[in-house]
Amino acid sequence: MRLRSDMFVSALMRRVFGEGGFAAIERRGMEEAGAIFIRQRFRDGLETLYGPAPQSLVDDEGAASRRFELRLDRAEPQALEALMEREVRFDPDLWLVEIETDRLDDLLTLV
Repeated sequence: MRLRSDMFVSALMRRVFGEGGFAAIERRGMEEAGAIFIRQRFRDGLETLYGPAPQSLVDDEGAASRRFELRLDRAEPQALEALMEREVRFDPDLWLVEIETDRLDDLLTLV
């Protein structure tokens, strides 16, 4: 069984704050099973976007955990906004979490 979206986001934010970073919920989605997108902001003004990994990339062992894939890498904020507008039209129940930290290595599982 997978951890609820609201609990995953809460735990992620605590870990970011615990490591000295900043995190905020930019868009609150469905509490139980909303898709989670992570917006990473850098000091130079560029941003990276991580989204849920397709189920075909998740093996049986990882089915209970949330896995993410890179959607945009160090892009201009306008490009990220445009992509998120399309995602919200497709799935209005998604979460968007903003994180300001240099490293996400220990915070997310990437595929």
